[in-house]
Amino acid sequence: MTETGSAIVKTIVLVEDDDVVRQLTAQVLEEFGYRVQALRDGSSALALLQSDQPCDLLMSDIGLPDMDGRALVEAARKLRPTLPVLFASGYNERELLDEVRARDTAAATDSIVKPYDLTVLARRLEELANKRSGI
Repeated sequence: MTETGSAIVKTIVLVEDDDVVRQLTAQVLEEFGYRVQALRDGSSALALLQSDQPCDLLMSDIGLPDMDGRALVEAARKLRPTLPVLFASGYNERELLDEVRARDTAAATDSIVKPYDLTVLARRLEELANKRSGI
């Protein structure tokens, strides 16, 4: 992670229902230099986004127990219209991810397939940070 990326995106809200994946991903993000709010479901993420808690980027699994990632982002956009989003999926759901990005033109959106390639993850986070800052 470069100084530029970590200076722009400070707090990532991570939404992942798998406990092991959530813990490991949070640890990696913290090693990249981010502060992480790791949550299990979309309802918890929306509650956080409704509060005054910082959130510079939303990283969400597509398949969540209470709502899918698309529904989460649609609701999140009403609360924070320019929030960058990185979708994650354990399946190669390229069509689904492309559809989400096509519909979500209000802010930076990207996707990554699990298991994460850490170099790709770091690059996607930095790209989203740069899009948000207009770089």
